[in-house]
Amino acid sequence: MILRFMRTYKKTSAPGFTRCTAFLLALTLGGVCRALADADSQADVLLAQMTLDEKIGQMVQVDMAGLRDKADIQKYFLGSMLSGGDSDPADNLPQTWLQAVNDYQSYALKTRLKIPLLYGIDAVHGHNNIDGAVIFPHDIGMGATHDPKLAEQAARVTAEEVAGTGINWAFGPCVAVAQDIRWGRTYESFSDDPALVSALGVAQVRGLQTPLPNGFTVLACPKHFLADGGTQNGVDEGNTVCDEGALRQLYLPPYRSAVVAGAKSIMVSFSSWNGKKMSGNKYLLTDVLKGELGFKGFLISDWAAIDQLSPNYKNDIESSVNAGLDMFMIPNGPGQGHNYVEFISDLKVLVAAGRVPQSRIDDAVRRILRVKIGLGLFEHPYADPDLLSEIGSGPHRAVARQCVRESLVLLKNDRQTLPLSKNLKSLAVVGPAADDLGMQCGGWTISWQGGTGAVTHGGTTLLAAIRQSVSPDTQVTFSTNGDNISGAQAVVVVVGEMPYAEMKGDRSDLSLSPADATLIDKAKALDVPVVTVLYSGRPLVLGKALDQSDAFVAAWLPGTEGEGMADVLFGDARPTGKLPRPWPYNNSELNSAVFTTATTQPQFFSGFGLTYNDDVKTREIKTAAAHE
Repeated sequence: MILRFMRTYKKTSAPGFTRCTAFLLALTLGGVCRALADADSQADVLLAQMTLDEKIGQMVQVDMAGLRDKADIQKYFLGSMLSGGDSDPADNLPQTWLQAVNDYQSYALKTRLKIPLLYGIDAVHGHNNIDGAVIFPHDIGMGATHDPKLAEQAARVTAEEVAGTGINWAFGPCVAVAQDIRWGRTYESFSDDPALVSALGVAQVRGLQTPLPNGFTVLACPKHFLADGGTQNGVDEGNTVCDEGALRQLYLPPYRSAVVAGAKSIMVSFSSWNGKKMSGNKYLLTDVLKGELGFKGFLISDWAAIDQLSPNYKNDIESSVNAGLDMFMIPNGPGQGHNYVEFISDLKVLVAAGRVPQSRIDDAVRRILRVKIGLGLFEHPYADPDLLSEIGSGPHRAVARQCVRESLVLLKNDRQTLPLSKNLKSLAVVGPAADDLGMQCGGWTISWQGGTGAVTHGGTTLLAAIRQSVSPDTQVTFSTNGDNISGAQAVVVVVGEMPYAEMKGDRSDLSLSPADATLIDKAKALDVPVVTVLYSGRPLVLGKALDQSDAFVAAWLPGTEGEGMADVLFGDARPTGKLPRPWPYNNSELNSAVFTTATTQPQFFSGFGLTYNDDVKTREIKTAAAHE
């Protein structure tokens, strides 16, 4: 193998590329030399052979949709690619993804030094961009499980499905400590409690990064550093205003834990701290994260985030590189605004002018190379196609089903309405959400903002799961608007938020919609037990809906496995979920900070959750006392 490697480099390398150097690189990149076994030494040997163009190329990440020509991977020595929320192959099938990613990788391996690509994707609740993949509950639901072992299992399944498509980098977990639920990304946050966020974030880093049996490893990427969940009024990409003590106490702990757990990449936030954008904050990126916390991996910007630093793009590049960003997500292609060709050209000029030190470039590239070497990418640049069969497999769906069971929070259960009998003569299911997989999954599902209807294949809606669960003799009537359901012995009303993601999900009024309230009104008028199931990415202001329901289940955004909800509704599993954050009474209580005073209490405290055979009043008193 080493002789073949040396012959290849003798033919393709630049003048002065000696036999000794080729031998050292063969040992390094082949991973067979004990003397250079550690990634630092291997990275230094490779770095010493690189031109400035090759180094800058490693610092660039281009979106699939923004890549002008696949040959640009080779021409500009690109180090990374990604697929954003709406950037997919035409048919979006797993085998097409694998072919596409391997094709991109082949261009990287045609470069002089054959440095493989990192390919990233937002796998934030399963491999959620890919048709047929298993979709897990969003993070707020996983927070309700309070179960790190289960979170690690879910991340492990995600890693296997990501690897099945040839992708080696998942942009997760999100370790935001969301404080204001007006923020449209609240569902990407496990909790408003940094201890719970830290525990589940660590679990998911482990689950993603543990090497797969075939030698392939998926890189985790905790995000978004720092305090993205603390912006004023929950405004996305906004400004977090607090002193450094609060910053360190509330928002820094999950990153400290993730670094200790072995996270090798971290994504930097769009947001600001006291008016200064994170992408240009050298104190936090370099002094605190890399210095104080000892982070040895690399930092990547968010989507075109450096563009927000100033009106001058070249100055933005200078500020962000010198602040400590190592890799830059540049989604646009030439002719589409600031793009990767412009970035490369500008950064070369900045280095030549001494405005960006060569030492900063070397540090960034060394960090990137060290991660690629540690992942085993030089030995395993391509994924094993055998993993394709794991995508959407039965065992994977079983893990997601368990996550759904454990994530459900039973907020009310008067007169032991739940569990429902499987032998009812007639059961009415009301609300379009009951048979809508897109609403069940929420945003970041197939497309960036998500969508309604049958957005992916292989999932089971709650309505389908109910029909599978009840006796063959039970008549299940489905009504989207609550009409024509008279005669039912019980009604399950399914309501919730329409799918959304960042930016478009910010809301100042979190009241249950009038249409949903009307559905519950109609069900209540039948004078039979009413069970309300709520799909939402955050607690909603329930108004009279809670009083009008005999039982009320917060299902969050449970994903594709609707059977997990039916398991709890019909008693095959007991509800065990506990609120990962307080539940407000009204729209003036949407920030967790309001509950730190003795005068303001939520409708339900963090940690609240009923189970079957509990006395509701006793449980409420105990939970409230525990959080005073």
